[in-house]
Amino acid sequence: MSNNVYAEINLHFVWHVKGNLPLISKTIEPHLYRFLRSYSLRTEDLVFHQAGGTENHIHIAVTVPPTLSIAEWIGKLKGASSHYVNHKLVNHKMLEWQRGYGVVSFGTKNLHWVINYIRNQKEHHRKRTAIERLEGIANVAAG
Repeated sequence: MSNNVYAEINLHFVWHVKGNLPLISKTIEPHLYRFLRSYSLRTEDLVFHQAGGTENHIHIAVTVPPTLSIAEWIGKLKGASSHYVNHKLVNHKMLEWQRGYGVVSFGTKNLHWVINYIRNQKEHHRKRTAIERLEGIANVAAG
């Protein structure tokens, strides 16, 4: 690939716990978010902006390089994060992610808004101000 590439590929991801179960406790949550960030930053030229969510789903915002295979990358991130929770945090199989994910691209001028949306997930869900487009994923209940 040419060294003369300019790209602004900003992505918002969402995925749920299998069965939509409320397994992301206040104890697990900060460790999980730190893991998502540190694992993501192993990807060359990726910028990690924010992680957030509720007890049954995760949101992240990242800027990715144009060479990244999105499906492969998110699959590895989900697998590594559930392995981390199950083997390093709780020492038994507790957390499984549903199959699939939602992904929406957004412009750099909306980055601050998307980060704030992710940071305030619990409030959005409590007040029912969540934005369907950023929450959506097909077959959530199917696991």
